[in-house]
Amino acid sequence: MSIKTGVHQGVLTIEIARPEKKNALTGAMYQAMADALVAANTDKTVRAVLLQGQPQIFSSGNDIEDFMGAPPRDEQAPVFQFMFALMGCEKPVVAAVNGAAIGVGTTLLAHCDLVYVADDARLAMPFVSLGLVPEFGSSLTLPALVGAARASELLLLGTPFTGEQAAEWGLANAVLPASEVVAHARRVAERFNALPPSAVRQAKRLLRSHSREQVLEAVRTEAAVFVQRLRSPEAQEAFQAFFQKRQPDFSQFD
Repeated sequence: MSIKTGVHQGVLTIEIARPEKKNALTGAMYQAMADALVAANTDKTVRAVLLQGQPQIFSSGNDIEDFMGAPPRDEQAPVFQFMFALMGCEKPVVAAVNGAAIGVGTTLLAHCDLVYVADDARLAMPFVSLGLVPEFGSSLTLPALVGAARASELLLLGTPFTGEQAAEWGLANAVLPASEVVAHARRVAERFNALPPSAVRQAKRLLRSHSREQVLEAVRTEAAVFVQRLRSPEAQEAFQAFFQKRQPDFSQFD
């Protein structure tokens, strides 16, 4: 298992700890994070959740080998369980992003309550280049955060962007020196120890309630297309090219 969890001073830390694989996420890792988030809802010792990666990388997204070995088939798949658990977490979720945040490493940030990114952060959502489509409701949440024109560039072209741009565009609260991001995010998470927990939960619920059904619908609509796209010839070519360490050739497709 490459997910580390622990509660300290009212903060449940969920750490993605697989640096040897660039923090690529497997089904087991998604399930571990989902279970931790669900448990946090009923754990009275938890006032906030801190989601972090490693000093050099937040997450490179899905572990493609694991993903293709056991592709998600429906909403019971671990990846979707994680999505629903993060969206349904009643406690504030604070994210600390160092280094690369690719694919779901970026799209999950829209479902966190407070996001702090490093000045060396590099974010990207290269779904289309893999023959896939946006996921985790990003076709809805990203335009709402950064505007339709910019969202099209980021999702259709997979254009990378920096931590500074993430903060400027509203995807993150602040950009900080890489060595300070996790400590700062933890201090913010610990501030919830001094706040009335029920009021915090209700305030979070109100903040999310206006768009909750729309986001859920977007997640489910994207998931259905995403699962279908995994079996597409374009995706198969993209994944084969990845494993063969070559550029994919989409010239035969229309």
